[in-house]
Amino acid sequence: MSSNKILVVDDEKHIRMLYQEELEADGYVVATSDGQESILAVIEREKPRVVILDIKLGPDISGLDLLQQIRGKDQELPVILSTAYDSFQHDLKSIAADYYVVKSVDLSELKLRVAQSVKKNGM
Repeated sequence: MSSNKILVVDDEKHIRMLYQEELEADGYVVATSDGQESILAVIEREKPRVVILDIKLGPDISGLDLLQQIRGKDQELPVILSTAYDSFQHDLKSIAADYYVVKSVDLSELKLRVAQSVKKNGM
């Protein structure tokens, strides 16, 4: 695994770019995906320490389903669900995530959860 790589999976390019810019400013290496490629293939290739996963990735793709795929292969990889909708927090599929962050222009909570995930993952 890369020592400090974060994988950002979001269908919105401006969100991927914002998260990448902000997290790289904090010293992380950031890989991004729009969610169209197999999540397991992206994780295998990028070997991230933490995954930030949007819930709504388009009409046919749910981040909650991708979360289940990740958990089916790796129980230890920290996953932070990031969404504009706090209603998903109560979805039973979301309990497999390590953290749940509602999107905001203030990225302090997201950055806190990334730092906690990295620490928990022994980075």
